[in-house]
Amino acid sequence: MDKQQLKTQNSGERARKPHAQIKRNPWLRIWKLLNIIAITGLFAACWYLFYDKEMLIPFFARGNLVVIVLFMVFYLLFARIYAAFSVSLMRIRELAYSQSLAIGLSNVLIYIVISLLSHGFVAVLPLLVTMLAQMLLAIVWSYCAHSLYYRRFKPAETVVVWDSRQGLEEKIKEYNLYLRFNVTKSVYIADCMQDIGATLQGAKVVFLYGIRSGERNDIVKYCVKNGVKAYVIPCVGDLLMKSAIPVNMMHLPVYMLQRHSPGPEYRLIKRAFDLIASAIALLILSPLMLVVALLVRRDGGPAFYKQTRLTKDGKTFKLIKFRSMRTDAEKDGVARLSTGENDDRITPVGRWIRRFRVDELPQFLNVLRGDLSIVGPRPERPEIAEKYEEEIPEFALRLQVKAGITGYAQVYGKYNTTAYDKLLLDLHYISKASVYQDLQIMLATVKILFEPESTEGVEVGQTTAIGEREHEKVGV
Repeated sequence: MDKQQLKTQNSGERARKPHAQIKRNPWLRIWKLLNIIAITGLFAACWYLFYDKEMLIPFFARGNLVVIVLFMVFYLLFARIYAAFSVSLMRIRELAYSQSLAIGLSNVLIYIVISLLSHGFVAVLPLLVTMLAQMLLAIVWSYCAHSLYYRRFKPAETVVVWDSRQGLEEKIKEYNLYLRFNVTKSVYIADCMQDIGATLQGAKVVFLYGIRSGERNDIVKYCVKNGVKAYVIPCVGDLLMKSAIPVNMMHLPVYMLQRHSPGPEYRLIKRAFDLIASAIALLILSPLMLVVALLVRRDGGPAFYKQTRLTKDGKTFKLIKFRSMRTDAEKDGVARLSTGENDDRITPVGRWIRRFRVDELPQFLNVLRGDLSIVGPRPERPEIAEKYEEEIPEFALRLQVKAGITGYAQVYGKYNTTAYDKLLLDLHYISKASVYQDLQIMLATVKILFEPESTEGVEVGQTTAIGEREHEKVGV
C-alpha cells in the first residue's frame, strides 16, 4: 500500500470514528495522597510526642510545620526515585519494598536534621518505632492499592506490533504486566501496515517493538489521532536523537548531533565527586573490606582478582574485584559471564559477596586512579565486547563516556539483560548525562542491592548476553 492509499484509509477511519477523548481518573491520585498524609502523619505524631521536647529552644507552630514538611519532601523525593507509587506497573512486594526504602532513607535524613537542631544526638528509638509503623502501613497500602486498582481497572485491550524483535508478550507476562495489558494480537509490521485501522480496531494500547521510524511514525500518528495509547520501545537512533542540540538555521528548526562532549564544568564536578565519594567510601568500608579479604583468602587463592576491561574510547584497564570464583574458573581460556546461582565456579564466600555486590567494593580504587567513574556504563571485557559488536556494531557507542561502578543499565536492567537492551539503557543515560541524573542513579542503586533478580545470570551454556534474536539486524 502506498502512502496516498494509507492517507485515504486513515482519513476514512477518522470520518467514521470521532477522536477519542483521554479520560483521567483521579482515584489513583487520591489514593497516593492518602499514603503521603498517613506516612507524614505518623512522623508528625512522633515529632510532637518526643522530639519537639528535645529542642533547646522550643519550636512554635511554624517551626514544627517546617520539620514535618521537610520529612514529607524527603519522602516524596525518595518515593519518586524508587517509583514507590507505580501501582499499575509494580507487583505488591515491589511497591512495598520501594516505599519501605523511601521511608527508611527519609527517616535517616530527618534524624540527622533533628540531631542538628538539638545540638547533639537524640534518642533513636521513637523514630525506629515510627519507621516500623510506617513500613507496616506501606505494606498494607501496597496490598490494598494493588488489589483495588485491578478491580477498578480491567486490563486494556493491547496489540503488539513487531518487526526485527519478538517476544514482548513473554516480557509482559514475566513482569506481571498482563494484569494491566491484555495482549489480544501480536502483529508483524508488514501485516499491520496493510490496514492500520483494522489491525488496531478496538485496541486501547499499542506496543511498538523494534519498528523502524518510517512505519512507526504512521502508526503513532494514527494512535494520537484516535486516542490509542502507544508505548514505543526505542531504537538506537531514537536515543541518539535525544542528545541532539536544537539550533535555528535557514529559518528551520534543526537538530545537531555529535559525539558526547560535555562541558568542562560537568567534567570537573563529576571527577571531583568521584574522588571525594570513593575516598569516603573506602574509609568507611575498609573494616568490611578487610573482613571480606580474609574470608576470601580462607577459600584458597588471592583475595583480589584483576581483569582487563574497557572504558572510554576503548581504553583498557585492570578492574579490581574481590575474587568470587575458583582460581581456575576460565581454565579453558573462554571468557564467559556467570550463569548465576547455578554456576559451580562460584565459591561459598563468593555467593554471599556477589549477592550483596560486596565483590565490587575494591573498584573504588579504580575510581581514585581515574579508570572508572562512580556512574557510567558497566565496563565490559574486550573479548565479550568484541562478540557483541560482531552482532550489534552500535554497541561501541557505549564507550563515549567513562565506564562506571553503577549505571542506568545496572539499575534498570539485570546482569543477564541482553546486549542490545543494555546498549539502549546506556545510550539513554548518555543522552541525558548530568550531575542530577548521576545522583538519581546512585540513590536508585541502593534499591537493587537487595533484589535477587538483578543478579540473575545468563542461561547455562551461554557465554554472553546476546539475545535469541540479536543475530538479526535490529532497526536503528
